[in-house]
Amino acid sequence: MKRFYRNMVNGILYLTALILCFAPPAAAADHAVILQYHQFGSDTAPSTSVTPEQFDRHLKYFDENGFTVWPLDKIVSYLQGKKELPDKCVAITIDDAYISVYEKAFPRLRKYGWPFTVFVATEGVDRGFKSYMTWDQMREMATKGASFAGHGHTHSYLLRRLKGESEKDWRERVTRDIRTSFERIEDEIGAGSRLFAYPYGEYNNELREIVRGLGLVGLGQHSGAVWANSDFLALPRFPMAAGYAEMDEFRTKVNSLPLPVVSAEPDDPELSEGVVKPVLKLKIGDGEYQKDSLACYVNGQRDIRLKWIDRDKGVVEVAANKPLPEGRSHYSCTAKHKTQPRYFWYSHLWIRGG
Repeated sequence: MKRFYRNMVNGILYLTALILCFAPPAAAADHAVILQYHQFGSDTAPSTSVTPEQFDRHLKYFDENGFTVWPLDKIVSYLQGKKELPDKCVAITIDDAYISVYEKAFPRLRKYGWPFTVFVATEGVDRGFKSYMTWDQMREMATKGASFAGHGHTHSYLLRRLKGESEKDWRERVTRDIRTSFERIEDEIGAGSRLFAYPYGEYNNELREIVRGLGLVGLGQHSGAVWANSDFLALPRFPMAAGYAEMDEFRTKVNSLPLPVVSAEPDDPELSEGVVKPVLKLKIGDGEYQKDSLACYVNGQRDIRLKWIDRDKGVVEVAANKPLPEGRSHYSCTAKHKTQPRYFWYSHLWIRGG
């Protein structure tokens, strides 16, 4: 009997190997996932850090599960050009240019030969902050798969106006801050990308228009996969830190698909004074998602109202049951795939002033 089961198992393993040998290449897709990291270490702030061991597990998962790691510039170019990407395509991005990128992340990524993008807060580098990389280190990394892009010079809250600052002065200051980061990268490393990550992931329509005017592609910190119909002034990324980087959540996120949101109202994340429980109206296109499984969350908590306005046309409204806290919040909506163990995902940024 034991020999029978052993032979049966060996037969299954052989058949599986045979299927994999003759399996077709990865299916083409119109989407990708962008991951956002900050620091790498066990002694850095948990809210913005993954441990080296966590990062090792992430990279090993990509290597063992058929993922394709592309430079972010290439993914954006393919999506804007409506060109097909490989399924399970990901980009690795890292914000701020902390020294742990060079010491911990870079050797690990180099081992696999994978590209990555660092969004540089250039003032900290120029001033020689010990917690930041040096330009020499970044020049070395640039020869071995790293790309560098703008994250603002001062890494300040760009939405916040200075005391007595006019709208015109605010626009000029913010434009100068963004331009300076790109100019410093070009001066030190050479011509970089046209990608810009909003500091703290915060933006409103006015800031988005500044980014558009500079000819940049903007990236936030709200979750979700990217696709050809994404807002290229505010592309989503999955933040990887603390509990959000554990493997169960990591697997779900990197295998996620873009919920095909056609429109979202209001489109400006910045809430008007007095609006504390905003109503978000989504129009969701057709797709392979299960409508009955659509669920929405507020900052990770399932404390939200969901109402189908026109189910056939995919129109739904969602709103928090409790006032949003001051600062940054998100409504995140997910739906199960009809046939695959994957989730469709969309996240909407809100900013409530204090």
